Amino acid sequence: MAWVVAANALLGVLAIALGTVTLRTGWVLPTARRHVTRPRLHGVGVLLIGASLLLQSLLYFEILPSVSWEARFYGGNALLLGGMLVLVLGHVLPLRRSERHALPPGP
Repeated sequence: MAWVVAANALLGVLAIALGTVTLRTGWVLPTARRHVTRPRLHGVGVLLIGASLLLQSLLYFEILPSVSWEARFYGGNALLLGGMLVLVLGHVLPLRRSERHALPPGP
């Protein structure tokens, strides 16, 4: 069971790194590039998901101070579902265009 949680922690660290890169540079993985309309929201969502995965793993290995199982369960799920919601918003919201770019050039 410990190797599953360790793999979960590794995925959490990877997600945090990808979310940070997306927030700082706007770069999105090539497999998601076509679908992402708002890279900043996508980055925040990936960061929240990564934080949830890493936090639950650290609590399992008792690296962080122990809290009740209810706090771990509800807190981890709230982070995970919040991250998924923000991630979906980064995919489905339309592109933001300024008024200047939306109008065709005129004489």
